[in-house]
Amino acid sequence: MRLLVAAVGRMKAGAERELGERYLDRLAKSGRAIGLRDVEVVEIRESKAQEIDRRRLEEAIALANVIPDGAVTVALDERGRNLDSPAFAGEIRAWRDTGREAAVFVIGGADGLDDEIRRRADLVLSFGAATWPHQLVRVMLLEQLYRAVTILSGHPYHRG
Repeated sequence: MRLLVAAVGRMKAGAERELGERYLDRLAKSGRAIGLRDVEVVEIRESKAQEIDRRRLEEAIALANVIPDGAVTVALDERGRNLDSPAFAGEIRAWRDTGREAAVFVIGGADGLDDEIRRRADLVLSFGAATWPHQLVRVMLLEQLYRAVTILSGHPYHRG
């Protein structure tokens, strides 16, 4: 199964980018052992539209264009479900074991995700009720994906 993180906005140089790259590298190396054949981050250009709804719509169209047909779609949104790490790993295991070709994790821009993206998502996932900068959400997602892989492979990284 392929993992794709589709995020609105660019990750600027700095500590967040370095940490995200570290988790992405770990995830790519460890994931192969449990059937994750590819991990990719796709950055979507932020819309320059003046109206919030128009910005969300333009970003949603761009995000939809990178989601492969038949992929599991996970929208990250503070109104989503809170899953602990073992439950999150279980979701990934179930998708992989049922033969899903890809799972796409969608991170919105500064104005959040368009309602249509959330409606079409197989899972709306939250990292808590707080609003997080998209750079931190990306790092937290990559860490949780790496943690899920360690859980599924029995690696001691996840203790608890």
